[in-house]
Amino acid sequence: MTQKRKFAGLPWLALAFPLAACKAEVLAPAGDVAARQRDLLVTSTLLMLLIIVPVMILTVIFALRYRARNRRADYQPDWDHSTKLEFVIWAAPLLIIITLGALTWVGTHLLDPYRPLDRITSGQPVASDTRPLQVQVVAMDWKWLFIYPEQGIASINEMAVPVDRPVEFTLTSTSVMNAFYIPAMAGMIYAMPGMETKLNGVFNRPGEYKGIASHYSGQGFSGMHFKALASDEAGFDAWVARARAGGGTLDRPRYLELEAPSENVPPMSFADVDPQLFQRVVNMCVEPGKICMAEMMALDAQGGTGLAGTMNVQRLTYDKDQRRGTRAPVLGWDPFQIASFCTPEDSARMFGKSPELTRTTVNMTPLRGHALPPPKGLFTPSQDNAVTLLDPTRGQAQKF
Repeated sequence: MTQKRKFAGLPWLALAFPLAACKAEVLAPAGDVAARQRDLLVTSTLLMLLIIVPVMILTVIFALRYRARNRRADYQPDWDHSTKLEFVIWAAPLLIIITLGALTWVGTHLLDPYRPLDRITSGQPVASDTRPLQVQVVAMDWKWLFIYPEQGIASINEMAVPVDRPVEFTLTSTSVMNAFYIPAMAGMIYAMPGMETKLNGVFNRPGEYKGIASHYSGQGFSGMHFKALASDEAGFDAWVARARAGGGTLDRPRYLELEAPSENVPPMSFADVDPQLFQRVVNMCVEPGKICMAEMMALDAQGGTGLAGTMNVQRLTYDKDQRRGTRAPVLGWDPFQIASFCTPEDSARMFGKSPELTRTTVNMTPLRGHALPPPKGLFTPSQDNAVTLLDPTRGQAQKF
């Protein structure tokens, strides 16, 4: 029986075996940005331990010293205040909080992902004529697309960068928000559909590192990782040459095929890329005939499209819900999309022959309210009109 008790705890040691395969990339980074983030993390933790450790030790000491069975402990029922003790209790945490605040303020501004790098590593500033490598990143379901606009190539689930050269990532997403993270290179940054985010980083040591999606995005999330290859300039040029030799073109139809959900996609490359593809992804207009967000915002800034916009609504046949295999119409209506605007000839054929539609359009700019009763004051008589079209030049209102 004694022998059994002696080895009874050994099975619990098996739970520690998987930890042997862990790699402390956050605490052993290969890039200057990640190293500075590591230093900020370690320094902040040590500062907080200056309070946490003494409190934990004193908790044990007080519990032992003032337990009921210890008759040697001093009993002072009239004690209620100590200025020295209050000073230590409040001053020490306050100083640590001030120090942590200063470190966090300086660190977060110096390590702002949008801020261009000012150094390659400690003691090696970025030369004034250094141009960062541009890499456009698209978070897809469930894979990563990397576009190199200067080299004119693209890759899936694999990226390569030269060592000691700043890299500027420009990121977006296709359907849902995701998070781009290379622990050995730089911090995490979100990628969101219809938006463009930035991340600056650098590798200081060659090697193969792991990039992950650190934000849950669906059933294929666990396989949404990629290889990050860091090498010298010759190795990077060789990687680019292999991508070009592999052939393949990433145009809009091919991108729409890749955009469909797929899991555990092996690395692949494309020798040629549509130069406008990434901007179309950001503006959510890769589909043929779909209006871009930039165009829509420009039209809205001009006051909208009025009557001409009524013919630019068509059924959406490739929305994100259908791509994921589920239809999720909003409020019961079928999905729709805004199509690119027709040519003047199309507009003339549709509206030019109709006298009812070719009458002088009403200027809707002075519209001050829509389906809302006008405000009532203490000395203002009530009005029965729900919509008021005010003419600023005459100071008169037209009742409907």
